[in-house]
Amino acid sequence: MKKPILLLLPAAVALGLMQCQPSKTAATATSTPQAATEAPKAKEYKYTTVEGDPLKTRIYTLDNGLTVYLSDYDDAPRIQTYVAVRAGSKNDPADATGLAHYLEHMVFKGTSRLGAQNFDAERAELQKIEGLYEKYRGTRDAAQRKALYHQIDSISSEAAKYAVANEYDKLMGAIGAKGSNAYTSVEQTVYQEDIPSNQIEKWAAVQAERFGELVPRLFHTELEAVYEEKNRGLDNDFNKEFEAMNASLFRKHQYGTQTTIGTIEHLQNPSITEIKRYFNKYYVPNNMAVAMSGDLDFDQTIRIVDQYFGKLERKPLPDFVPAGEEPIAAPIVKEIKGPNAENVMLGFRFPGTATKDALVLRMIDKILTNGQAGLIDLNLNQKQAVLEAASFTDINNDYSTHVLYGTPRQGQTLDQVKTLLLAQLDKVKKGDFPEWLIPAIINNEQLQRTKSYESNEARAGAFVAAFVAREDWKDYLQQFEDFGKITKEDVMRVANQYYGPGYALIYKRTGKDTSTPKVIKPAITPVPVNRDAASDYYKQVVGMPSPELQPVFVDFKKDIQQTELKPGLPLHYTQNKENGLFSLYYVLDLGTNNDPKLGLAADYLQYLGTGKYSAAQLQQEFYKLGCSFGVQSGQDRVFVSLSGLDKNLEPALQLFEQLLANPTPDAEALKNMVAGVLKNRQDAKLNKGVILQQAMVNYAKYGPNNPFTNIVSEKELKALKPQDLIARIKQLPTYQHRVLYYGPRGAQELQSTLVAHHKVPAKLTPTPPVKEFAEQPLKERRVYWADYNMVQAEILFLSKRDAYDPKLVPTVSLYNEYFGGNMGSIVFQELRESKALAYSATSRYANADKVGRSNYQLSYIGTQADKLPEAMAGMQTLLNDMPMAEANLNIARQSIRNSIATERITKSDILFSYERARRLGLDYDLRRDVYEQTQNMSLADLKKFQEAKVKGQPQTILVIGSKDRLNFKELGKYGEVKQLTLKEIFGY
Repeated sequence: MKKPILLLLPAAVALGLMQCQPSKTAATATSTPQAATEAPKAKEYKYTTVEGDPLKTRIYTLDNGLTVYLSDYDDAPRIQTYVAVRAGSKNDPADATGLAHYLEHMVFKGTSRLGAQNFDAERAELQKIEGLYEKYRGTRDAAQRKALYHQIDSISSEAAKYAVANEYDKLMGAIGAKGSNAYTSVEQTVYQEDIPSNQIEKWAAVQAERFGELVPRLFHTELEAVYEEKNRGLDNDFNKEFEAMNASLFRKHQYGTQTTIGTIEHLQNPSITEIKRYFNKYYVPNNMAVAMSGDLDFDQTIRIVDQYFGKLERKPLPDFVPAGEEPIAAPIVKEIKGPNAENVMLGFRFPGTATKDALVLRMIDKILTNGQAGLIDLNLNQKQAVLEAASFTDINNDYSTHVLYGTPRQGQTLDQVKTLLLAQLDKVKKGDFPEWLIPAIINNEQLQRTKSYESNEARAGAFVAAFVAREDWKDYLQQFEDFGKITKEDVMRVANQYYGPGYALIYKRTGKDTSTPKVIKPAITPVPVNRDAASDYYKQVVGMPSPELQPVFVDFKKDIQQTELKPGLPLHYTQNKENGLFSLYYVLDLGTNNDPKLGLAADYLQYLGTGKYSAAQLQQEFYKLGCSFGVQSGQDRVFVSLSGLDKNLEPALQLFEQLLANPTPDAEALKNMVAGVLKNRQDAKLNKGVILQQAMVNYAKYGPNNPFTNIVSEKELKALKPQDLIARIKQLPTYQHRVLYYGPRGAQELQSTLVAHHKVPAKLTPTPPVKEFAEQPLKERRVYWADYNMVQAEILFLSKRDAYDPKLVPTVSLYNEYFGGNMGSIVFQELRESKALAYSATSRYANADKVGRSNYQLSYIGTQADKLPEAMAGMQTLLNDMPMAEANLNIARQSIRNSIATERITKSDILFSYERARRLGLDYDLRRDVYEQTQNMSLADLKKFQEAKVKGQPQTILVIGSKDRLNFKELGKYGEVKQLTLKEIFGY
């Protein structure tokens, strides 16, 4: 899972100690004996702040050592929360790798109160299971292991009778939490929830409960989910490259000697005893932090956190002594094979995050790749010297890594790409980059920081980053001032010190990976999930009173100022009252369905200059201004965009309008672009995600002539002339379009600026009628499959339903939440929790995104290939015979109500919400109907919908997998089986 965003903040100067001050009233419960506001009133909470901190963070340390970061941001009545533990895969025992990650999964399983019906009875069975796993782990005889596993499976079914599966997920759903998840990395394990601001106490009670006690229930079925996660990694070429690179750079340190997911050997021989030991050692308050950003009251929030988390017991922490690595004298070369397109990856070892050199590394990375004006951006991507290249950093506590990678053009070797990448490093070493670049990087980083302040996820993520790095918040902020002081001399010194002859060199070749091990499917008896049951603890938490929050719906007439720049040219405007950033869009109802060359013209624009500037110089000028532009062409809409610092809107807009009006033809750039398009098309046929989710889905919906295959042929591509595409670029402002603006300017000033600089003809040309592709009836039962070298099989069930109807949306919303929308849903419970058939299983009734288009029932499961029969049968059974559970329905209703009541559509999202509504023929916020109608719906309503719209409907089933692993006899049970060739579904 991904690491949180590293939030860049401006520098701070002074650290102060303050007492708590009166603050705004929080939406928290106050009327029960459990309420945190009835904690000892005499207690005062000291906190530290940093002068000049734009997040106005308060940092508390509870008596037990727990660190608490709080930041108040009122954009919506929601709070992003993270609970961070400073323990990751580097802390795994060498003989039990993957333990930290597996523990992460188990923390969601509950405690002796949460998720328990009769814990005394369950505990006796869990103790038996733990003992059997220890025997299993020490046994190598296949027959004995099989017998032991049979015992584990049998006792697990008995233990599950006393549990409530997914009760944590249900509880989070009931309070309206979003994004319930966690991730494990080398340094940390972090648990995340986005909660309504009136549910802080319930959240805190549940989090403190699960971090205070580990009950590893439903262990063997969850272990299968981790196996499936491992299988996904084995099918991911980039993941294999990254692991090979780390193993090369870190031969002694755990960054390279073990992986976060763990080895198959260790996953097949787990130890519950070791997991408990790890939990008791590292999951202690003096090794944890709570990070919260959102609509919160400081004083009441810290009292609530202390009321619950303060009960956790401080314990001594083990020392971690990082292994010292020897210098690398020469490239360490490894080769990885897999089905995806080939590329080359270079990795260089750097010191850890607390060092100045790691900070300079961040600057070097931006000098190479910043998306606009970096050396790799301009010398390799802009000049089309490679198909694609970039760099990124992986900065950790003990060591860091700088990664450069590139994808070759047709006929180009990986060594040639490597040479080009190394040449960019040589330029950095010599200081061969313009003087203005470092100041421009500093300014653009400031712009990105300002933008990130609008995200609670990024704000709270910064707290996590500081805590995990063991940096005081003052020092964390100081690094951004230090970043602004980095000089060219600093860059050259660090570059010459670390970019030496020794590095990791990974060649990714296209081919079959014969080293991929096979994970054997164990015999698992489905365990009961007891979906109608609820623990006493669940009832207690749900019963805690919390003040009602009322929803706020978008009023398009009130929230969007609508005027005209001239007759027939509408301007839709929402003011940014928070910072000095703007976003400007010209939106045309025209796209590649009408003209496939529009997409090519949009891509061509990035390689063009004007009479005054070359293409590279133009990118540099925009970067200096802190602005960027783009043209994106979809199937039926084009977005022409400009964004950045509003104080530079005029010069940026003038540059952009000059480019649109008079781009300079470049025949060589077009020739290279065409070659790149053809290579990208080849590479797309090696990508299983593109094959299944785009090529096969479009083929099923529309037949061979579809939006995905509606492309310019190779012959036409090679015959293209620059003027063919330039004419289309110049035509864009001449078509009827609308202008969207989100920024700080007042309406009159904005209108004057746009009238002066947005060049349009006296009369705009109407856009041609949108070309729509005819949808297939999908009346027959069919199975389409495509061959792909992979460990898993991925299956998508597709049923065409009625045309879009807004009256159905409330029912669809409740059905999706109940049936397949989250980790507490019926599909997840049955296929993952009970039957251990998948890591990922979802199902949803997908509403069309435009009037006149059809809705579809889409169900997905990714599973180990030898589980395909059970996985398909399991999904099919649920689609045709949806389990009825009143408890799950109540949770689904509560989740929708709490989510909508605390969701706020703000900023530029208001404009795009209006755009979406227009496409659906609506003039109001449809969430109002969902909020008002779902609360009165019953199980009978859901059953009626399911039987009318889902049950027994003809299906087209799409399967991607390795032909030597797929069970074709089983596929034949679901309809006529046909293999789709890549030529059929890609059209070339």
